[in-house]
Amino acid sequence: MRAVQVVGYHDKLQLNEVPAPEITGPHDVIVRIGGAGVCRTDLHILEGQWEAKSGVALPYTIGHENAGWVEAIGDAVTNVAVGDKVILHPLITCGLCRACRFGDDVHCENSRFPGIDTDGGYAEFLKTTARSVVKIDDSLEPADVAALADAGLTAYHAAAKVARMTRPGDTCVVIGAGGLGHIGIQVLAAISALRIVVVDRNPDAVELAKEVGAEIGIVADGTHVQQVLDLTGGHGAEAVLDFVGEGGATAEGTAMLRRASSFFVVGYGENIDVPTIDVISTEINFIGNLVGSYNDLGELMDLAARGKVKLHTSTYALADFQQALDDLDAGRVRGRAILVP
Repeated sequence: MRAVQVVGYHDKLQLNEVPAPEITGPHDVIVRIGGAGVCRTDLHILEGQWEAKSGVALPYTIGHENAGWVEAIGDAVTNVAVGDKVILHPLITCGLCRACRFGDDVHCENSRFPGIDTDGGYAEFLKTTARSVVKIDDSLEPADVAALADAGLTAYHAAAKVARMTRPGDTCVVIGAGGLGHIGIQVLAAISALRIVVVDRNPDAVELAKEVGAEIGIVADGTHVQQVLDLTGGHGAEAVLDFVGEGGATAEGTAMLRRASSFFVVGYGENIDVPTIDVISTEINFIGNLVGSYNDLGELMDLAARGKVKLHTSTYALADFQQALDDLDAGRVRGRAILVP
């Protein structure tokens, strides 16, 4: 089969012919890929940022946002059948460790992460397990929802935390309305009664945010922190949800916070530098957010099936992977880029 592989860090990906995966265990599921999301993490992988953490042997197939059709199943698989349309939870989990037993499978002690530390979905087929496949509604197509497998799931996980920790009428500032942000805004609008304020440097992204659920849009032009303070009577927001995490976003987001409020960080790339006396004296919280759980993904698929969450996508043929990555890196992708084999 064809697969796009990492052959070296600080080098370009290659499209190679590799053996197709086969069923070797009773809970194995092989999925024919219908769409694979192109994520900024893929750029970070090529930069070598994940080399030490993943420990993956090169070459390997990249791609961690995947959806498609069940191609083959192991003898013990009962939750899906051949031909089912599915989206893949990004982790392959054990189901037996303490975290899995708590339903917190994102922190599985024995997890594998296709596209990060094992072969992923920039390919025609991907091998996963029964624990990782979620059937999707007949109204949904794999290429339309693939990026919800990680970007959408991460956005949902963080937005759901915000919703649980705030009250109707509170203000949530969303920093970044790109690939993750435009999903998080839709989730917040669907499951909370928050006043959603979006901040982004790109005026087009701000307009998109207002189209999908933000009440107020602010272009980050140097006055945006003060604009947020003015909107909140000088107090600041009860929550800041930061999908950027670099370029000064964390310092600006912290400056937008109200006393006894929370900063939810999703994007990464810089350090959070806040004097501990400021954290203590104002009782602000900093909350990290990784990808969501299997149950989170099921809930997100329910919102998608009911039209509450929609991806804005640009599709590329698998062979055009480099163009997709270049467009993402240059900021030319509105929403999410999807590779279709």
